[in-house]
Amino acid sequence: MEVERKFEAEESFELPDLADLDGVAAVGEPEEQELEATYHDTPDLRLLRSRVTLRRRTGGSDAGWHVKLPAAAGARRELHQPLGRAARTAPKAVVAPLLGLLGTATTAPVATLSTRRVVRRLQAEDGRVLAEVADDTVRGTALAAEPGEPATVTTWREIEVELVDGDEALLQAVGDRLVAAGAEVSASPSKVARVLGPARAAEDVPAVPADGGTGGTGGKATKKAAKKAAREAADAGRQVTAGDVVLAAVAGQLAALREADIAVRTGGPEGVHDLRVACRRLRSIFAAYRTVLAREVTDPLRDELQWVGSELSGARDGEVALEHLRALVAEQPPELVRGPVAARLEQTENRDHEAGERRALRALTDRRYLRLLDELDALLAHPLHGERAGEAAPVVLADAVKRSGKRLRRAVHAAEDTTGEERHHALHEARKAAKRVRYTAEVAVPVLGAAAEGLVACAKEVQDVLGDAQDTVVTREYALRVGREAAAAGEDAWTYGRLHALEEARADAREAHFWDLWPALRSAVKAAAKA
Repeated sequence: MEVERKFEAEESFELPDLADLDGVAAVGEPEEQELEATYHDTPDLRLLRSRVTLRRRTGGSDAGWHVKLPAAAGARRELHQPLGRAARTAPKAVVAPLLGLLGTATTAPVATLSTRRVVRRLQAEDGRVLAEVADDTVRGTALAAEPGEPATVTTWREIEVELVDGDEALLQAVGDRLVAAGAEVSASPSKVARVLGPARAAEDVPAVPADGGTGGTGGKATKKAAKKAAREAADAGRQVTAGDVVLAAVAGQLAALREADIAVRTGGPEGVHDLRVACRRLRSIFAAYRTVLAREVTDPLRDELQWVGSELSGARDGEVALEHLRALVAEQPPELVRGPVAARLEQTENRDHEAGERRALRALTDRRYLRLLDELDALLAHPLHGERAGEAAPVVLADAVKRSGKRLRRAVHAAEDTTGEERHHALHEARKAAKRVRYTAEVAVPVLGAAAEGLVACAKEVQDVLGDAQDTVVTREYALRVGREAAAAGEDAWTYGRLHALEEARADAREAHFWDLWPALRSAVKAAAKA
């Protein structure tokens, strides 16, 4: 994890004394390094636009292939691979974490950097290195994007401060001292961004906002992107159209999907869950706003997104179910836990998790999935609008909320007339309808305001309650399956029957809670549809 700050400095800049900062006992002797780096990207700079860098660097203490992922909580995750023999082409192992950003595109060198670096290490009393201060003189070359075009050379001086064993207070103190001496906080997110910026058209290399643009997870990504689109239209003095808002919401969810994709490929704990949710949100947006984006484009995308979700389901559903059962076992009086129940559940979870993870990674490296990413990019770059895309956003978005509400009411009414397993299946359909209401309203929040926000909150509560009921289907299946395995091994299987009964009771309780919540959700739909 890399925590650093970058500063720009003139040639005449003199590094100030840093030895008297709190916690710093000494500043090590300067160490000079010569670094050579080649940066790789696609012709349209997909990695740079996603705040990711891929480079091959020689010289210094960490020569090799480096992948730097987007910053989170002030830190960037950096992945390393040995140099190997490849120089012009990035090895598969290096590119693997980035396939969700690249789609079917391949990378090639886009820039080179030659850096004369002078490193000084700030040390504590016990000799620990707290931070490294690197004084860089950089010569960057943007390679020609097209044959016959000239390369572009940029030179500058940069001071880079990276924490090693120090804290944020030290990082801030060093930065304050550098600024006081005449340095300026760097406006560029990375060296390669500074090199490529002047060499490519502005539309090819958009500025990277400090807040990460339309990224983020879940509904925040949808609402943030839609809000930005509405604001930009208002600033331009024109009517905010349905097409503006819906396309922005799709862009926000595609960014969330790719963020989750990286998490899956690099072992992030919630990656699979977040990726599945992004797929569901995109499917719901395409379905609810089918009059805004042409169905001949979005219907096939919905099918492919559904396929991705189904391929990932095993990796997530079993994990959630077994975690819940293990927690439930831990709550039981010791005399009601007969045999090694917790150990067998944990063993099952580990085995199923590994199998689900392998299946998920196979799906994410499948050309079918990579082509889907290309098609989503193409939709944003060259959207095929539906008949209502150019209409005023408030009217179209309110109509979409109203339609999703009608679909939910039909599902709930169907559940009212059923019992037993048929009732359970009908409530599962009602849950899916409630999710569509929620995701439809998330898009509309920046335009319809508080009424849509209230609907989102209400639909989420209902979705969670019915989701708990649906989870019991999986937990009960596991109770039966693991119980049979325990019995076959000669163990007492009584506790698994108790777990099954407890989960049946949980399902009944959550269903009863849903019927208590239903009138409020119905009213919230009506209020948002009239906003």
